[in-house]
Amino acid sequence: MVAVKSNNNVVYRCAYHVVWCPKYRRSVITGDIDTRLKEIIEDVCQERGAEIIELGTMPDHVHLLVGVDPQFGIHRLTKQIKGRSSRLLRQEFQSLRSRLPTLWTNSYFVATVGGAPLEMIKQYVANQRGA
Repeated sequence: MVAVKSNNNVVYRCAYHVVWCPKYRRSVITGDIDTRLKEIIEDVCQERGAEIIELGTMPDHVHLLVGVDPQFGIHRLTKQIKGRSSRLLRQEFQSLRSRLPTLWTNSYFVATVGGAPLEMIKQYVANQRGA
């Protein structure tokens, strides 16, 4: 699990599960492309102080479990990963330029993970006035 961290304004522990796919859900994340994609994701996360908890790829989608500063935001991190990986992979691998107009779809899935179950948090919040 992600450790509790802080910046100048916030103490936080935020973990997200992010999933995104190549355009047309093409099965292009294989071999050297897969290896290079993981390197790029690791580089972006390291630069942004995001902690990769787990990274998994399938030929037609990417799963990233990551801890990130809420002031930087999961949207900005995902946008930077997708933007940089698309640019670099399309420069380095001719097959991606000929098969796809862009590497990634515009959309992605994201969900928060970890912590107590939602019902337990709701009960805790509801019971605060009576405490």
